[in-house]
Amino acid sequence: MRIHFPTIALVLFLAGCQAQPSPSEGGEGDASSSNLSIRVLSDAEVSGGSVVPDQRRIIADILYEALQALDQDKLLTPVDDNAHARFKRVLALDAKNPMALQGLQDIVARYLELAQESMHRGLFDEAAIMIDRARFVDADHPDIANTEIALTQEMNSEDLFFELDNREFSARSEAAENQLQDIARQARQHSAFFLITAPNDDLARWMVSVMRQAVSGHRLRGNIELASRTSIRLRIPLHLD
Repeated sequence: MRIHFPTIALVLFLAGCQAQPSPSEGGEGDASSSNLSIRVLSDAEVSGGSVVPDQRRIIADILYEALQALDQDKLLTPVDDNAHARFKRVLALDAKNPMALQGLQDIVARYLELAQESMHRGLFDEAAIMIDRARFVDADHPDIANTEIALTQEMNSEDLFFELDNREFSARSEAAENQLQDIARQARQHSAFFLITAPNDDLARWMVSVMRQAVSGHRLRGNIELASRTSIRLRIPLHLD
Protein backbone atom coordinates (compact mmCIF):
# COMPACT_ATOMS: atom_id res chain seq x y z
CA MET A 1 0.00 0.00 0.00
CA ARG A 2 1.47 3.36 -1.00
CA ILE A 3 0.66 6.02 1.64
CA HIS A 4 1.04 9.65 0.56
CA PHE A 5 1.87 11.04 4.04
CA PRO A 6 2.80 14.65 3.13
CA THR A 7 -0.23 14.99 0.86
CA ILE A 8 -2.67 13.48 3.35
CA ALA A 9 -1.23 15.73 6.11
CA LEU A 10 -1.98 18.78 3.98
CA VAL A 11 -5.52 17.57 3.36
CA LEU A 12 -6.08 16.97 7.07
CA PHE A 13 -4.78 20.46 7.84
CA LEU A 14 -7.23 22.01 5.39
CA ALA A 15 -10.11 19.97 6.78
CA GLY A 16 -9.14 20.81 10.39
CA CYS A 17 -9.54 24.51 9.75
CA GLN A 18 -13.32 24.02 9.91
CA ALA A 19 -15.28 23.38 13.08
CA GLN A 20 -17.47 20.61 11.71
CA PRO A 21 -16.24 17.97 9.17
CA SER A 22 -18.56 16.87 6.39
CA PRO A 23 -19.65 13.24 6.18
CA SER A 24 -17.34 11.13 4.02
CA GLU A 25 -18.43 9.78 0.67
CA GLY A 26 -19.14 6.09 0.95
CA GLY A 27 -20.32 3.17 -1.14
CA GLU A 28 -20.08 -0.53 -1.66
CA GLY A 29 -18.26 -2.34 -4.43
CA ASP A 30 -15.60 -4.87 -5.31
CA ALA A 31 -12.31 -3.17 -6.26
CA SER A 32 -11.02 -6.39 -7.84
CA SER A 33 -13.96 -6.84 -10.23
CA SER A 34 -12.72 -8.26 -13.53
CA ASN A 35 -15.55 -6.70 -15.54
CA LEU A 36 -14.84 -2.98 -15.64
CA SER A 37 -17.91 -0.79 -15.96
CA ILE A 38 -16.93 2.85 -16.21
CA ARG A 39 -19.57 5.50 -15.69
CA VAL A 40 -18.41 9.00 -16.60
CA LEU A 41 -19.78 11.37 -14.01
CA SER A 42 -21.06 14.73 -15.20
CA ASP A 43 -18.97 17.62 -13.95
CA ALA A 44 -20.53 20.10 -11.61
CA GLU A 45 -20.55 23.74 -12.65
CA VAL A 46 -17.08 25.21 -12.20
CA SER A 47 -17.04 28.30 -10.07
CA GLY A 48 -15.64 31.32 -11.85
CA GLY A 49 -14.45 32.99 -8.68
CA SER A 50 -12.02 32.01 -5.95
CA VAL A 51 -12.56 28.98 -3.73
CA VAL A 52 -14.57 30.03 -0.67
CA PRO A 53 -13.88 28.59 2.82
CA ASP A 54 -16.77 26.11 2.68
CA GLN A 55 -15.46 24.81 -0.64
CA ARG A 56 -11.97 24.42 0.83
CA ARG A 57 -13.38 22.15 3.51
CA ILE A 58 -15.34 20.11 0.95
CA ILE A 59 -12.31 19.84 -1.34
CA ALA A 60 -10.10 18.75 1.57
CA ASP A 61 -12.56 15.99 2.48
CA ILE A 62 -12.83 14.73 -1.09
CA LEU A 63 -9.06 14.81 -1.62
CA TYR A 64 -8.50 12.81 1.55
CA GLU A 65 -10.94 10.13 0.40
CA ALA A 66 -9.45 10.17 -3.12
CA LEU A 67 -5.94 9.56 -1.79
CA GLN A 68 -7.20 6.71 0.37
CA ALA A 69 -8.83 5.12 -2.67
CA LEU A 70 -5.65 5.59 -4.68
CA ASP A 71 -3.56 3.83 -2.04
CA GLN A 72 -6.04 0.94 -2.02
CA ASP A 73 -5.87 0.59 -5.83
CA LYS A 74 -9.49 1.70 -6.17
CA LEU A 75 -8.59 3.57 -9.31
CA LEU A 76 -11.66 3.44 -11.59
CA THR A 77 -13.68 0.88 -9.64
CA PRO A 78 -15.90 0.44 -7.71
CA VAL A 79 -18.00 2.96 -9.60
CA ASP A 80 -19.19 4.67 -6.40
CA ASP A 81 -15.90 4.49 -4.48
CA ASN A 82 -12.84 5.24 -6.60
CA ALA A 83 -10.01 7.76 -6.81
CA HIS A 84 -10.74 8.96 -10.35
CA ALA A 85 -14.30 10.08 -9.64
CA ARG A 86 -13.22 11.97 -6.53
CA PHE A 87 -10.32 13.77 -8.21
CA LYS A 88 -12.73 14.79 -10.99
CA ARG A 89 -15.19 16.14 -8.37
CA VAL A 90 -12.42 18.31 -6.94
CA LEU A 91 -11.58 19.65 -10.39
CA ALA A 92 -15.24 20.51 -10.92
CA LEU A 93 -14.97 22.76 -7.87
CA ASP A 94 -11.43 23.98 -8.50
CA ALA A 95 -10.30 23.39 -12.08
CA LYS A 96 -6.60 24.03 -11.33
CA ASN A 97 -6.30 22.14 -8.07
CA PRO A 98 -2.71 20.78 -8.20
CA MET A 99 -3.35 17.80 -5.93
CA ALA A 100 -6.27 16.58 -8.02
CA LEU A 101 -4.35 17.06 -11.27
CA GLN A 102 -1.43 15.12 -9.84
CA GLY A 103 -3.81 12.46 -8.56
CA LEU A 104 -5.02 11.74 -12.10
CA GLN A 105 -1.41 11.37 -13.23
CA ASP A 106 -0.77 8.99 -10.34
CA ILE A 107 -3.70 6.84 -11.49
CA VAL A 108 -2.23 6.60 -14.99
CA ALA A 109 1.20 5.73 -13.58
CA ARG A 110 -0.29 2.99 -11.41
CA TYR A 111 -2.19 1.42 -14.32
CA LEU A 112 0.98 1.39 -16.41
CA GLU A 113 2.85 -0.18 -13.50
CA LEU A 114 0.19 -2.90 -13.28
CA ALA A 115 0.47 -3.41 -17.05
CA GLN A 116 4.21 -3.95 -16.71
CA GLU A 117 3.68 -6.48 -13.92
CA SER A 118 1.11 -8.38 -15.99
CA MET A 119 3.19 -8.55 -19.17
CA HIS A 120 6.19 -9.60 -17.06
CA ARG A 121 4.24 -12.77 -16.17
CA GLY A 122 2.88 -13.30 -19.67
CA LEU A 123 -0.63 -12.03 -18.88
CA PHE A 124 -0.84 -10.04 -22.09
CA ASP A 125 -4.62 -9.59 -22.22
CA GLU A 126 -4.60 -8.26 -18.68
CA ALA A 127 -1.74 -5.89 -19.52
CA ALA A 128 -3.70 -4.53 -22.50
CA ILE A 129 -6.69 -3.86 -20.23
CA MET A 130 -4.50 -1.90 -17.81
CA ILE A 131 -3.15 0.21 -20.69
CA ASP A 132 -6.71 0.91 -21.90
CA ARG A 133 -7.69 2.09 -18.42
CA ALA A 134 -4.67 4.40 -18.29
CA ARG A 135 -5.71 5.83 -21.66
CA PHE A 136 -9.26 6.42 -20.36
CA VAL A 137 -7.85 8.62 -17.59
CA ASP A 138 -5.41 10.54 -19.82
CA ALA A 139 -5.20 9.60 -23.50
CA ASP A 140 -2.28 12.00 -24.03
CA HIS A 141 -0.01 10.65 -21.31
CA PRO A 142 3.45 10.18 -22.90
CA ASP A 143 4.25 6.91 -21.10
CA ILE A 144 1.32 5.01 -22.63
CA ALA A 145 3.00 4.62 -26.02
CA ASN A 146 6.20 3.26 -24.45
CA THR A 147 4.24 0.72 -22.44
CA GLU A 148 2.42 -0.44 -25.57
CA ILE A 149 5.77 -0.92 -27.31
CA ALA A 150 7.02 -2.95 -24.35
CA LEU A 151 3.88 -5.11 -24.48
CA THR A 152 4.39 -5.82 -28.18
CA GLN A 153 8.00 -6.81 -27.56
CA GLU A 154 7.00 -9.15 -24.75
CA MET A 155 4.31 -10.77 -26.90
CA ASN A 156 6.82 -11.34 -29.69
CA SER A 157 9.43 -12.92 -27.43
CA GLU A 158 9.99 -16.67 -27.43
CA ASP A 159 9.82 -16.87 -23.64
CA LEU A 160 7.67 -19.55 -22.01
CA PHE A 161 5.09 -18.52 -19.41
CA PHE A 162 3.43 -20.75 -16.81
CA GLU A 163 0.50 -19.45 -14.74
CA LEU A 164 0.29 -21.84 -11.79
CA ASP A 165 -2.50 -22.86 -9.41
CA ASN A 166 -1.97 -20.99 -6.13
CA ARG A 167 -3.84 -23.59 -4.10
CA GLU A 168 -1.90 -26.53 -5.49
CA PHE A 169 1.41 -24.81 -4.90
CA SER A 170 0.52 -23.52 -1.45
CA ALA A 171 -0.30 -27.14 -0.53
CA ARG A 172 2.92 -28.29 -2.24
CA SER A 173 0.94 -31.07 -3.83
CA GLU A 174 2.26 -33.90 -5.97
CA ALA A 175 0.71 -32.24 -9.03
CA ALA A 176 2.62 -29.05 -8.26
CA GLU A 177 5.89 -30.99 -7.91
CA ASN A 178 5.30 -32.75 -11.22
CA GLN A 179 4.66 -29.45 -12.95
CA LEU A 180 7.83 -27.94 -11.50
CA GLN A 181 9.86 -30.93 -12.64
CA ASP A 182 8.53 -30.57 -16.18
CA ILE A 183 9.30 -26.84 -16.21
CA ALA A 184 12.82 -27.53 -14.97
CA ARG A 185 13.43 -29.96 -17.82
CA GLN A 186 12.22 -27.35 -20.31
CA ALA A 187 14.57 -24.82 -18.72
CA ARG A 188 17.47 -27.24 -19.19
CA GLN A 189 16.45 -27.98 -22.79
CA HIS A 190 16.39 -24.30 -23.75
CA SER A 191 19.24 -23.16 -21.46
CA ALA A 192 16.64 -20.76 -20.10
CA PHE A 193 16.82 -18.34 -17.19
CA PHE A 194 13.84 -18.80 -14.87
CA LEU A 195 11.84 -16.13 -13.06
CA ILE A 196 9.61 -17.42 -10.26
CA THR A 197 6.91 -15.27 -8.68
CA ALA A 198 5.18 -16.51 -5.53
CA PRO A 199 3.19 -15.09 -2.58
CA ASN A 200 6.01 -15.70 -0.10
CA ASP A 201 9.73 -16.40 0.01
CA ASP A 202 9.34 -19.85 1.60
CA LEU A 203 7.16 -21.14 -1.25
CA ALA A 204 9.43 -19.63 -3.89
CA ARG A 205 12.51 -21.32 -2.43
CA TRP A 206 10.68 -24.66 -2.29
CA MET A 207 9.85 -24.29 -5.97
CA VAL A 208 13.51 -23.61 -6.81
CA SER A 209 14.57 -26.64 -4.76
CA VAL A 210 12.17 -28.99 -6.57
CA MET A 211 13.28 -27.69 -9.97
CA ARG A 212 16.97 -28.10 -9.18
CA GLN A 213 16.48 -31.64 -7.92
CA ALA A 214 14.65 -32.51 -11.14
CA VAL A 215 17.69 -31.63 -13.26
CA SER A 216 20.46 -32.68 -10.91
CA GLY A 217 23.85 -31.98 -12.45
CA HIS A 218 22.55 -29.08 -14.53
CA ARG A 219 23.03 -25.57 -13.23
CA LEU A 220 19.66 -23.82 -13.26
CA ARG A 221 19.93 -20.05 -13.22
CA GLY A 222 17.15 -17.72 -12.21
CA ASN A 223 15.57 -15.34 -9.78
CA ILE A 224 12.51 -15.06 -7.54
CA GLU A 225 10.04 -12.23 -6.93
CA LEU A 226 7.16 -11.90 -4.48
CA ALA A 227 3.71 -11.37 -6.01
CA SER A 228 0.12 -12.27 -5.23
CA ARG A 229 -0.01 -14.95 -7.94
CA THR A 230 2.26 -17.91 -8.54
CA SER A 231 3.92 -18.10 -11.93
CA ILE A 232 7.13 -19.03 -13.72
CA ARG A 233 8.69 -17.44 -16.76
CA LEU A 234 11.48 -19.08 -18.74
CA ARG A 235 13.57 -16.52 -20.56
CA ILE A 236 14.79 -18.14 -23.76
CA PRO A 237 18.22 -16.88 -24.89
CA LEU A 238 18.21 -14.98 -28.16
CA HIS A 239 19.95 -17.01 -30.85
CA LEU A 240 21.64 -14.80 -33.41
CA ASP A 241 22.23 -16.17 -36.90
